[in-house]
Parts: sequence; structure tokens; C-alpha cells
Amino acid sequence: MKVAVMTDSTAYIPAEIRDKHHIHMVPLSVVFEDESYQEEVDITTEEFYQKVKEVENLPKTSQPSLGYITNKLEELAKAYDAVISIHLSSGISGTYEAVHSAGEMVEGIDVYAYDSELSCMGQGFYVLEAVEMVKEGKSPTEIIARFDEIKQSIRAYFMVDDLSNLQRGGRLNGAQALVGSILQVKPILHFVDKVIVPFEKIRTRKRAMNRISGLLEEDASKGKDMKVVFIHANNETAAINLRDDFLEKYPSADTSIGYFGPVIGTHLGEGSVGICWYMK
Repeated sequence: MKVAVMTDSTAYIPAEIRDKHHIHMVPLSVVFEDESYQEEVDITTEEFYQKVKEVENLPKTSQPSLGYITNKLEELAKAYDAVISIHLSSGISGTYEAVHSAGEMVEGIDVYAYDSELSCMGQGFYVLEAVEMVKEGKSPTEIIARFDEIKQSIRAYFMVDDLSNLQRGGRLNGAQALVGSILQVKPILHFVDKVIVPFEKIRTRKRAMNRISGLLEEDASKGKDMKVVFIHANNETAAINLRDDFLEKYPSADTSIGYFGPVIGTHLGEGSVGICWYMK
């Protein structure tokens, strides 16, 4: 069986890695006024954060159309028997549901859509795991079973500088956003049941990042092999500093740097930082 691996753009897997491993991608879009840009295709992350500073209103975001996804699957059906397709949390986007629906409409290929219940490189972890398993000749059902194992240990925590973007975009309860802005709280956020909710409310950025690092180190101290990604929204130095501090204590850890691209960056805002990890 020939199996393709597909994801959406919010996994933020760099183009060179997607090309190297033949990872197929359907892009989400950011819309500035009446101009739409497919992220990772029409606009880079750097261009996005610059453009946000130049416009009055925040952009909107949109998922790929059912027609676009259907065409993509029909194209894959010419060369593959099945496709494993990993997507951002269904609690914040309809992309997973759209791929699931398109998979039932397209003939000639078995579509295994998977809800990562996360986004960014947390979602990307599943994608890269699928790539390796496909190379090993694993079946789609074996790959999905492995995903379910990863989901048991995967953790993702992030901090935003300003809650207003999340609140305006409907990705966080409005009352929670209001309380955060009044008290100048830097809440640590995470996904629960596929949606973004506060984990803890902390007064300063430094304390919030120390708390997230502490949660990571707590798991690392158990001595199990783990993969860790430090994610930033146009603030790579902050991510690198967090990684370097962690590597001082755990020098053999498997770490990488990731980023919040245009669609997720629209909701989190520039300066956001997060850490995601799972046990291998």
C-alpha cells in the first residue's frame, strides 16, 4: 500500500522539510480587508507580522474550501492508495471536518483524517511521526494507533502578551480575556477538549515562562526520551533562550525551534511563546 502524509499549513513545518519528506499540505488563509493570502504559500510569517503593524484592523482567518481539499485528494488518488491527514484542533477550526467530509466524497483513495487537538509544531509532531512510520511500511491503522499513544503524553502550554486577539477571534471566553487585561495577568493557556482555556494566571511574563519551563522539566526529570519544541511569534530569541536554558540541564534532549505562523499568529499575537513536548 502506498500511503501519503498530508497536513494543513498550521503545522508550520518548513517548506524544505515538507519537500524532503514529500509531505502534502492544504493551506489556511489570512484575510486583510478584501485581500486573501494562503499562509506558507502567498505570505511568509515575517511578511505577515510586518503587515499586521501596517493595517488598522486585525486580519480574519479562513480554512481551505471543501472544493480545494477534494481536488487535492483527487490528485493524491492518482499516486497513492491511502492518505494520513493530520490537522489542527477541530475545536478552533473546521479544517479537520472538511477533510473528513472530502474523504468520503473522493473515490480511489482511503482518507484517514486525524484531529491533533493542537496546532503548530505540536500538530507537526504527528506529521513527522507519520513520515517515519510510512517509511517503515506501517499501515494507516498502525499509524493512527501510534498517534493515539502520542496523544496520551503530549503537552503544550503557551503565553500571549495580549488576550484581546483571542477574545475578538472567539477563541477564548470574553470574560476571561477582560479579567486578564484588567489585572495585567499573563495567563498560561493550553488545549482542553480541543479548545483553548487558561491553565494558570500569572502576573508577569518572566514568571509565566518560568512556570511553563518548570512543567517541561518536571516531565524531563522522569528520564524518558522526549521531543520538545520551543515556539515563538516573531520572537525567535525568546524561544532560543528557553531552549538553551533547558539544554543546560538536559543536554541530550531532542529539541527544535518552531513558530506561530499567520493564522495562529492572528489569534495569539506577536510576542507569544509556547513549549510543546511528548514522550517518544
